Order: sequence, then structure tokens, then C-alpha cells
Amino acid sequence: MADPASYRPKPGEIPTDPGVYRFRDEHGRIIYVGKAKNLRSRLNSYFANPATLLPKTHAMVHHAASVQWTTVGSELEALQLEYTWIKEFAPRYNLAFRDDKTYPYLAVSMGETVPRVQVMRGERRKGTKYFGPYTAGAIRETMDTLLRVFPVRSCSMGVFKRAERSGRPCLLGYIDKCAAPCVGRISLEDHKALAQDFCDFMGGEAKRFIGKLEASMAAAVAELDYEQAARLRDDLIALRKVFERNVVVLAEDTNADIFAVEQDELEAAVQVFHVRGGRIRGQRGWVVEKVEDATDADLWEHLMQQVYGGEEQQQDAIPRQVLVPELPANHGELAEWLAGLRGGKVSIKVPQRGEKAALMETVAHNAHQSMLLHKSRRAGDLTTRSVALQELQEALELPMPLLRIECYDISHVQGTNVVASMVVVEDGLAKKSEYRKFAITGDAAIDDTASMHDVITRRFRHYLADQEARNKSAGAGGDISAVVLDEYGNGAQAGDAATSKFAYPPNLVVVDGGIPQVNAAQAALAELGITDVAVVGLAKRLEEVWVPDSDFPVILPRASQGLYLLQRIRDEAHRFAITFHRAKRGKAMTASVLDTVPGLGAAKQKALLAHFGSLKKVRAATVAELQEAKGVGPVLAKAVHDTLAGTTGAAAPAVNMATGEILD
Repeated sequence: MADPASYRPKPGEIPTDPGVYRFRDEHGRIIYVGKAKNLRSRLNSYFANPATLLPKTHAMVHHAASVQWTTVGSELEALQLEYTWIKEFAPRYNLAFRDDKTYPYLAVSMGETVPRVQVMRGERRKGTKYFGPYTAGAIRETMDTLLRVFPVRSCSMGVFKRAERSGRPCLLGYIDKCAAPCVGRISLEDHKALAQDFCDFMGGEAKRFIGKLEASMAAAVAELDYEQAARLRDDLIALRKVFERNVVVLAEDTNADIFAVEQDELEAAVQVFHVRGGRIRGQRGWVVEKVEDATDADLWEHLMQQVYGGEEQQQDAIPRQVLVPELPANHGELAEWLAGLRGGKVSIKVPQRGEKAALMETVAHNAHQSMLLHKSRRAGDLTTRSVALQELQEALELPMPLLRIECYDISHVQGTNVVASMVVVEDGLAKKSEYRKFAITGDAAIDDTASMHDVITRRFRHYLADQEARNKSAGAGGDISAVVLDEYGNGAQAGDAATSKFAYPPNLVVVDGGIPQVNAAQAALAELGITDVAVVGLAKRLEEVWVPDSDFPVILPRASQGLYLLQRIRDEAHRFAITFHRAKRGKAMTASVLDTVPGLGAAKQKALLAHFGSLKKVRAATVAELQEAKGVGPVLAKAVHDTLAGTTGAAAPAVNMATGEILD
């Protein structure tokens, strides 16, 4: 790991002009490319006190061995040069957009002598027009339907040349889904015009072709040519089927791309709806690895560069409007650059209200679902889980495989109703039957570290008690057949009310927090004499992994499967703790209101809530209705009615006092 001071430029060497800079590693490979309005100001920020740098920046400057820069004449030129170098060198510390290959495109190779219609994925080719993206099923159906009306060649070049040599068309030529230019049924010029009509229809001129077919059908009927009219009718039905598949969402003159993003500390899922002629023509998605310190505005700038930078040969793919949730950095220069690629004005805006803002909410919902799907696929894959567990074991230098991981989180509101959660992961999968909740009171509720110490102590005290009970049973010569064992070897005497759930210890304890929480958990284990359980903490802000008695965290790679696993466990523990905290807080609030009623004890509070189902319904009840509850007489009913009618504010969440369940 290099020392940034060893390659830091001398004072005054860096110009104050706009430009593009690049960091190189010891082998000369470019690992990061960036642009700046003022090169000196921007580059000096990388050589600040290492303690003030964020982990990603810290890792980059220590990985690099040199820095170079190139001055340019304007911010627009810097934007163009930055994009060119990122595309050419693919630096590992720049934002990396992985295109979602789920959606294929309908492509027409207009650059060929005999254009071909086909389904394509991957990088775009020069001279080919693309439409979509579509889902796999929809694109096949669309292509099959349109070839009836626009019988453009769809066969491979090998099939085309074979038909050309034999003088006989392929099957598509016989069923009239190909005009058969291979055998001269149509001239090459006419076939190319047919392919252009196909592109025009897909490009938004559907109404022109539908109107033309309607006029031709009417003329055929007038001439009593009913066979031709029937063929035109079928063609018309086919075109309308394709045309009506795309829902009208905006005004017909609207051509726009609408973006939205769902992100966490490590990744962002980006979705875009392509609207052409007011209709949604396609959808596209990316998963972004956030490997550099970038704001939301920076993210949108890099996205625009990578989405549209490769469209020089596909100008119609750049719309007149680009709608985003937040204006990208240097949006003026970015719009000017896009306008140069498109050959016409491009505006970048944030919709505030109306149909466009509503459509952006739909795009945002798709981005959210895309992120959930991406995470669930990573979590559900056996190989991925195995890699994650192995990465964690190696990164933490643990001697044993991580068969069981327990994660703990503390939840409270300003020190009230303090609770904790324990979630369990075995073989990389959640084991919800062994989740546990802890209510924390007394001195243990003073702060998070005291609460964490208390929870770890209580959990592992149960473990030691279970172990001691089993050892005593074995030492007394207990009948092993009288012990009920579960799949992990935990057991209790046959006939006991429940089987122990704490006898199986984890290989790793994860706490939600930094070094204070980690040290508190480690101290609790040490006090109990437990030395074979590792402890780490995952800090929320920078996703750092802390180990006990360490001044520096373990920094896992940003795309590490092990880090993804830790993050999922931490988030699940947080969710479980929040759920319990809300239930406990709601129960406390409900009880506090009813406690103010003179003469209403715990039993009758329970009877009222059981009878009406919620505090809200108790408030709404009349004196006569209150008397229907068991044990509530006229005097008590009036006291309840008068007390609740005199309270102000929104009703607190009601809890079934018998079960602790939130009722409303």
C-alpha cells in the first residue's frame, strides 16, 4: 500500500484550470478518473489528513502510486474527456454501471445491404436501429406480429446465402413472413424501404400506417375485392395490437426518458422508462456499484454519461427531455453535451407536479422492486452464500466456519421503552424460529453500550445454564432416551414444556454499532468466561466492520459478498427490534391513558380492550355501550367515558392486553 505523500505533487505544480485527472497504480493502470473545475483545489483534497478521508477515498489514494492531469478549455470539454477515459480504461474506483440484461432489444440492421430484423442484447452496433427494451416474451410476439405487415428479412446470413444459391426461400418466405429478397421476389431497394417502414412504425409513426391501411381496406371494399380487404383487415388488426400494447401516459408530442433510483450504502438500482410519442416504449435497469464517494447529483451525471455516451450512432435514442429526481452536477454542460450528440436541444429537468411527477413515482416503485429482487437473488443463491461465509471467515481470520451468526440491535426513543433484538442466520439463511426479543430496564437502559452488555450477558447466561444442566444430567447417569434432542443437539428432558433454544452457541456475534458496542459485547462474554465466540460490529454510516480492541476497522471490498451478508443481517435485526419497540411503546401508551380512569384496574382495562378491540373504539363508545363490557357498571362506565372524552391528541396504538398484539 503506497503512501500518498510519496507521489503528492509539489505546491504550485497543479494548475487552477478545469481539467481531468487520473490516478494510476504501481503497474501504471488507471484506477480512477475524475474531472474538476479547479484541478488544484480538487486534487489537494485527496492528500488531506488520511483520518478525514472516507474509507473508499482512503483505499483509492493508498492503492494509487501516481497522479496525472490534463487541462482543458472548459467544463464541457472536461465532461467529454472524462467520459472518454472512463469508457476506455474502466477504472475500478469509478461508478460501475452493470446493465440489466433481462430486457432484449428489437434491432434492425439498416447498415447492411439487406437489412435484418432480430432480437439483440449487449453492446450496440454501428448502423443498427434499436427499439425497446422489452420483456423476452413480449419482444418475440411483437416481432412475429409485425413481420406479417412488414415482411423484412429475419434469417441469419448463412440461411440467406443458402437460399440465394438454391433459388428457394426459407420457410418464412413461403408463409409470407419474409419478402424473400434472397430469390428476387423484392428488389433490394424496395426491401430496404420496407425495413425503413418497420423502423418508422416502431419509432412512433404508427398512426400513419394504420390510417393508410384503413384507406386501402375501404378502397378494396369499394372495388368489391373482398379477399384483399380481408388481408388488409388482418394486417390492420396486427398493427393495432402492437400499437395499443403501449399505454398512453403523457401528451402525444412527449419524448422523454424518466429516471428513478433506489439505493443503499453499497449499491443503487436505477430504472428508466422510455416515453416516445406519449407512450411507454420500453424500460431499462442498471445496478450501480457505489465504489466511489459520490453524491446523488454526481450519480446522475455519471449515469447520463454512460447511458447516452454510447449513442453517437443512435441519435434518436436521446430524447428531448431527461427527467431525473435531482439535477446532476453541471447539468448545463451535460445538457449541452447531450444536445451535441442528439443534434438538437436536450433539457434535463426535475418534475415537480402533474403527470410526469406521477409517472416518476411509478418508475421509483420499479427501482425499489428491482433492488429487492437483486438482493433476494444474491441471498438465495447457495454458491453466493458459501462465498459470503468464506469471505467473512477469511477477512476476520476466524479458525472455524461460520455455521451460525447472531446479530443484536438496540431500539428506543430517547431512552424510553428500550428493547433489543437477536436474529439468527445459519448457513447464510435466516432462522426465524430462533429470533429473540429482550426488554431492557433499570441501569441497563442508560445507554446503548450498557444495553448491549446486558443483552449479551442474558443471552449467554442462558447458554451456560443450559450447558450446566446437560452436564449435570450426563454426570448423574441420566437416561439419554429421556432427552428430546433437536437437530442441533439442544435438548430437554422428555415431558418438559419446551426445548431449550439457547444451548447452541454462535460462531460469530454481530452488533449494530461501532467500537463502543463491540467492546461492551466482548466484555460481557469475557465476564462469563466465553472465549470461543468472535464479536464484530457493523457501523451504519460507512459500513465499517469493527473488531474488539482495534483502532482501525476491517474494510471489506464494496462488492464483497461477505459485506452484503453482514448488511442484510444487520438490517433484519434492526427491523425486528423496531417492530418490538413499536409494540411495546404502543402498549405503554394505551395503558397510560386507561390508568388515568379512577377505579379502573388492570383486569377491567383488559376486559374493555378485549370487548371493543382497540382504544379508539373505547373512546367512541357511549356510556351504555361501555357497560356491555364484563365487570363495568354505570359509575365506572361514566368515569371511563368522561376521562377519555377529556383527553386530547391522536389515539395511541391499541394493544390486546392478553396477548400484547397491536389491535389497531
